[in-house]
Amino acid sequence: MFTAEEFEEARGIVREAMLPTPQYVWPLLRDEFGAEVWVKHENHTPIGAFKVRGGLVHMRRRRERGETNGVISATRGNHGQSLPFAGAREGIPVTIVVPHGNSVEKNAAMRALGAELIEEGSDFDEAKAAAERIAGERGLDMVPSFHRELVLGVSTYARELFDAAGALDTVYVPIGLGSGICGTIAMRDMLGLATSIVGVVAEGAPGYALSFADGRVVGSDSVDTFADGIAVRVPDPDALEIVRKGADRIVTVSDDDIADAIRLYYRTTHNLAEGAGAAALAGLVKERRVMASKRVGIILSGGISTWGCSARSSRAGIDRPGPQARHLQKLRQCVYHRACEQLRLEAERKAVGGRDTPCACGRVFPGRSGFRCLRSFEEPHLGLSARARTRLCAGAPTLIREGKA
Repeated sequence: MFTAEEFEEARGIVREAMLPTPQYVWPLLRDEFGAEVWVKHENHTPIGAFKVRGGLVHMRRRRERGETNGVISATRGNHGQSLPFAGAREGIPVTIVVPHGNSVEKNAAMRALGAELIEEGSDFDEAKAAAERIAGERGLDMVPSFHRELVLGVSTYARELFDAAGALDTVYVPIGLGSGICGTIAMRDMLGLATSIVGVVAEGAPGYALSFADGRVVGSDSVDTFADGIAVRVPDPDALEIVRKGADRIVTVSDDDIADAIRLYYRTTHNLAEGAGAAALAGLVKERRVMASKRVGIILSGGISTWGCSARSSRAGIDRPGPQARHLQKLRQCVYHRACEQLRLEAERKAVGGRDTPCACGRVFPGRSGFRCLRSFEEPHLGLSARARTRLCAGAPTLIREGKA
């Protein structure tokens, strides 16, 4: 797909902006699977996701070609952070189109990085159509989410993993539009390794799995998954061709599987993965029997988690036995009661006497408010700082309004 010289140039561009991300064999994951599991931590990049690598290479190449009039792209978030991050370094303005209802956190991050943000459409594919229309109206260059230069940049994480871990038996990679898995396949082939590459998609966004099985692009009318980074209706034809030739298989996982994987990551590595970032681990869980005693790589592609994603992963373990489940139950109750009380107080605006009640987050609630602070955020097992407790409490009302808590 590209030459060794092109790769070395891309690696140099990426190294100017960031250090290599780590890859670890976590002892608890090793014990969980009875396998040597290497986690590639792409959640540790400057934007918290692997996409920054492709953006850095593509925007440098654009500047070198004199294409600096401005770019536009459609995304659910991570690609939309990589472009303005890289664009700011190269002096290229960036416009990003996201669908309505996109992650508030990711939207804020894109704006903070300097992107002009436009909300249009109900999903990624409709946002993409809007971006193409706006590109024509404004004379901007459309940057797709899948592009050869993006794949070239992304392949640098695969090289880092293979350099550290050697010839792995299998690597699990989440599939959004395909740059991550295609970059991994390209690097595997360049190094002449026999590693099997396994793609992972969500049940609610099965386009690549259906297309891989059918040998042609098979789209769907809609997507239904909280893992927004892999919520794609229609596969990219060029990416599909690379995946069909270079991947061993594609595994489909449910949203509950992904939520469980988020919890497993947090319990065993102390990292909070986003939905798409946990998909590879969910794929390994599904195939744990055949992976026993193997040397396995999993790509934690991003950690830009949202409140809805975190709440779902917390709820996934509430009914399970053991102290961890009890702490999750307390966590949810404390956030829930805190949020309900804040909403009620917003309406009442004053107390009716009684004794003031302090919450673990530091806020004092007026007496007779009905609020019961469980002090759960002070549980040492949760390992949350005072700042983290405050942020958790502050975000909870949104969950209540949206019916997610």
